[in-house]
Amino acid sequence: MAVVKPFICVRPKPELASRVAALPYDVYNRKEAKEAALKDPLSFLNIDRAESNLPDDVDTYDPIVYQKAKELLDAREADGTYLTDTEACYYVYELIMDGRSQIGIVACASIDDYKNGVIKKHENTREEKEQDRIRHVDTCNAQTGPIFLAYRNNAVISGIVAKTMQNEALYAFTADDGITHNVWRISDAADVNAIRDAFAGIGQIYIADGHHRAASAVKVGFRRREANPNYTGEEEFNFFLSVLFPEDQLMILPYNRVVKDLNGLSEEAFLKAISKHFAVKEVGTKPYAPAKKGTFGMYLSGKWYELTADAELMAITDPVAALDVSLLQDYLLGPALGIGDPRVDKRIDFIGGIRGLKELERRCKLDMTVAFSMYPTQITELFDVADAGLLMPPKSTWFEPKLRSGLFIHKLS
Repeated sequence: MAVVKPFICVRPKPELASRVAALPYDVYNRKEAKEAALKDPLSFLNIDRAESNLPDDVDTYDPIVYQKAKELLDAREADGTYLTDTEACYYVYELIMDGRSQIGIVACASIDDYKNGVIKKHENTREEKEQDRIRHVDTCNAQTGPIFLAYRNNAVISGIVAKTMQNEALYAFTADDGITHNVWRISDAADVNAIRDAFAGIGQIYIADGHHRAASAVKVGFRRREANPNYTGEEEFNFFLSVLFPEDQLMILPYNRVVKDLNGLSEEAFLKAISKHFAVKEVGTKPYAPAKKGTFGMYLSGKWYELTADAELMAITDPVAALDVSLLQDYLLGPALGIGDPRVDKRIDFIGGIRGLKELERRCKLDMTVAFSMYPTQITELFDVADAGLLMPPKSTWFEPKLRSGLFIHKLS
């Protein structure tokens, strides 16, 4: 039983939404974040990455950074950039990329569901990355970046969403990157109750993206419980900001790989080594994107190849070992190219599918030798791994489009 509740939202004035909405804080390095934030003082990136408003010699994680974030958030509320809704509502959030629509429900999920496994994870988190967002959430007394959650299709929720989208939108704008963002509010009491009850009948919810933000929000909630031993469980710090998408709305892009060298092998020896587990077929100079599970593209010396995993590999049933990213790592990158732990090996790099296959060719001409294009991990595979209580290998999924920060803020008290 999942607890997914409406909330009182702090959100930008409609005429300012396009200026406020910002890509997530963690898609930028410090230099990029500062350049992007300072283009517009209303961009939420100024709050998400408040070091952008401080001298460059201030450490990114200095306490003054989080105080600056709170100062800027308070200022935007005071000057009317943000308004606060008067009742707890759900919101419909539609993102359109390249003509494809992705529609979710903005709501608050339960920290208890996270702890008890109703909300399922498929990635480990790193303590140092958690600490940054813990300090940000705690100091600002607000969750500002929604967690990307997924659930299995539900007809009741889908029906209410479709009905709501017939109304006038709260927000409707297209960002500089071409992604369109549309938002509607669900305030009708019957619809609110129906959505709450529908989620209560859903046994599992899955973190698709935002594992560190989720872990951080949950830890802040439990800290506040310790500081408030008479808590009831209904306080806002018991919940965290989320956007929940049904499985049929999600598109996972591939997470491609590039490797610096052939591990001392000649091209002939390398091709022979990988043919132990993969059928190798040269396909020419046109970029090759795999069309089905168990197939891979490979770019080497100006040529593209199709690699097809053999029957033995395709018969693997373990939900992690059967992933295409695992097949490539366990039967090619590891044994042939000597990539032991891809999380720390400096000879491998990962290219999000949004960058396209030409980026693989560019990197091979610039600083790498061989590239691999992947068939994207499927949402059902993510569910299977999480249901088994297992973890995906690093860089298994790339979700696009990215949820914008700053459109929805959840205050903790």
